[in-house]
Formats: sequence, structure tokens, C-alpha cells
Amino acid sequence: MTVLPSRSRDIILNLPLGTFEAILSSDALQVPSEDAVYDFVLKWARIHYPKMEERREILTTRLAKCIRFPYMTCKKLRKVMTHDDFDPKFAQEVVLEALFFKAESKSPNKNSNPPRAYELRPVKVIRFKLPRQQCIVYLDLKREECESLFPSGTIYTEVFRFGRKVFSLAVQCIMSQQSVRRFGLLLAMQEKGLGPFKVTYEFAARLKPNKEYSSINKGTHNFTSGKAVGYWIPWNSFICDRSNYFINGVLHLRAVITVIRQPPKRQI
Repeated sequence: MTVLPSRSRDIILNLPLGTFEAILSSDALQVPSEDAVYDFVLKWARIHYPKMEERREILTTRLAKCIRFPYMTCKKLRKVMTHDDFDPKFAQEVVLEALFFKAESKSPNKNSNPPRAYELRPVKVIRFKLPRQQCIVYLDLKREECESLFPSGTIYTEVFRFGRKVFSLAVQCIMSQQSVRRFGLLLAMQEKGLGPFKVTYEFAARLKPNKEYSSINKGTHNFTSGKAVGYWIPWNSFICDRSNYFINGVLHLRAVITVIRQPPKRQI
């Protein structure tokens, strides 16, 4: 696994184009997120190609291939559209392709690159305003990633915005009070003290044999407490060879969050 530590970034920024491409193209590159790769590529390009026309050319023809735009956050994709470093037409094309990828709920685009070894796992987020404010979040994990959670590991996702709040998902392997190992999916709100935010939630996973999403846990939760909400299942049945949770070696999870509208207060 290739790691991109902070102390080595200055060295990598001075590497020639071919070597830089080889490092950034690796599937095993361990980085916080694809947003970090995008920022790093732009920084290298601005150092080595200070002239705008030359920088646009090298980014479009060479370095853009090192950036996995579908795994960038929507916030960063909006910045791609506003940065002068990319040709506007090219920027629009890659952003649209990334958004289409994020909107595809069943499976990744076969033409896209696979995700890297992100410290914060990317998620696909679909938001609705009507008929009710709702957010659907998809998280896919390889079986090896899930196995690496044992005996007490955690994998966090990148944050996502919903209802002017910031959320994230986490998967964990923990020991219960009954000394039983369990696997869990948790939803947490990052900010605290921002007033009540009551939602309904439903967690689901694609299961064999029909390979459709099946509800695992649902209910209501008020995030004023700052506590996470989620579900737990026995670790052994989750990870065993006969497990129904892994389809072609991948775990497909889904969280649906819907805002509960508070009735207006009556004025006396």
C-alpha cells in the first residue's frame, strides 16, 4: 500500500511528470479522500506549469486521469467548475460524469476507476426536497475491509450535508456487554448545539439471494443529544462463508434519512 504522508509531500511535489503520474494512479494509494488528491494534483501543476495555457493542457491530457472525480465530494466538484485550472468544457464533462456515478444506486459505473484506500470512505448521496426532505446514502465496502475491522476496528465515511447539518456514517466491530462480537452501522451528526433535528431513519443492506435492499432497522431519532443511531448484528453470522451480506465480495449498505416536519406553534 502506498501512503502519502505529510513529510513526503514536498519531495513528491518536486518529482517529474511521469513519476508523479505513476504514484497518483495507484489503486493502493492511501489518502484521506479523493478531494485531497485533487488539491495535491492542482498544487503540483501550478508549481511546474505556472502558465495557464500550459497547465490546462497538462491537466486535461495527463493529470486528470489521476483524479477519480466520482469519489470526490459534491462540495469539491462544485469548485472544479469554478477553478480556472481546467478548461470549462472539460470541467463540466467530468463533473457531470461524477454526478451520474453518484446517482447510480445499484452498482458503480464499469468504466470508472475503483476507489482507493481512503481513510474516509466515499459515499453516494441522493437528496430530495419534495414531497419531503429526504436523503439516501449508499456505502459499499469490500469483504477484506470488513474483515479488517476485527476485533475492534472502525471505518469512517466522508461527511455529507443534509438539512443544513453535517453527518457521517461509521461501521464498527465491537464486543457487546454479553461478550458477543457484533458488526454495526452508525449514523452521527457532527455538529452539536444547533437545535433539534428529528428524523426517521431506515438502514438496509443488499442481501442474497434476490440481491435487493432489505430493511434491517428503522425508527425515529432526535439528534439534539449528539448520540449516534444505528444497528448491530452478530459478527459471526455477518462475516461467515455463508453470509448473505456479501455479493461478489462487496457489502452494499444504505441509509435513508427523512426530516420530520415540526408543526408550527400556535400563537396565543
